[in-house]
Amino acid sequence: MTIERDARLREVQSWGSFFRFGIDAPAVGKDARPGQFVMVKVSDGTAPLLRRPLGIHDADAGGFDLFFSIVGRGTEALSRKAPGDRLDVIGALGKGFTMPAPAEGKTAYLVGGGRGIAPLYFLARELARAGARPIVFYGGRTRDEIPIRDRFERAGIEVRCSTDDGSFGFAGFVTALVDQELIKSRPAKVYACGPDRMMKALAGITARHAVPAEFSLESIMGCGIGACWGCVQRIRNESGDGWVKICEEGPVFPGERILWP
Repeated sequence: MTIERDARLREVQSWGSFFRFGIDAPAVGKDARPGQFVMVKVSDGTAPLLRRPLGIHDADAGGFDLFFSIVGRGTEALSRKAPGDRLDVIGALGKGFTMPAPAEGKTAYLVGGGRGIAPLYFLARELARAGARPIVFYGGRTRDEIPIRDRFERAGIEVRCSTDDGSFGFAGFVTALVDQELIKSRPAKVYACGPDRMMKALAGITARHAVPAEFSLESIMGCGIGACWGCVQRIRNESGDGWVKICEEGPVFPGERILWP
């Protein structure tokens, strides 16, 4: 874990309420792994007081990217940052996705809904680099909620889209699209990030098809380092059911261990 108080916002892209930030922060970027997150201080003052947890969208030795949407006061404040602004970040935090071993030639399904697509770009690139074939299932309520499809495609990643209103791609929930594909083929693994309702439904689908799956959970976090117990989740382990801190033990968990509410 690194505290980088002088990270610099290098690049901003926006699509309505969705934003991608490119951030110069080599101390965080060089050690980041897919599925990890950072805690970002969004204001120089005390309002809002707490940092915001955001999944790492991409990373390299020079820094990292974030992809987020405005969902409250913190992300609204973050969205007003401009290239050249300083950012205070802590990261990379948490335990990320595990890679299939060996990955060469194996297919993996990556399922994301809305802003939950954020960590799957980094994961897709790393899977492709390892010789696997990642296929991204990207769902949104409307066409406007799948703004970075072309970013995946420019990286050579296959993308299959769905929209709840049928305005683009498969008409219906992304979980229905994945279920349809799992009837025809079986990937080595399914990775997912998105709304709890989507992931709970997907957990049932992957269990029914007997495909191993990992889920990146979202939660309100006070500290991001396991001190405040603000992000607990019921998990099944060898000694029974219990509560764990998502920031410390996750945010990524195997599907069979998660006890969904």
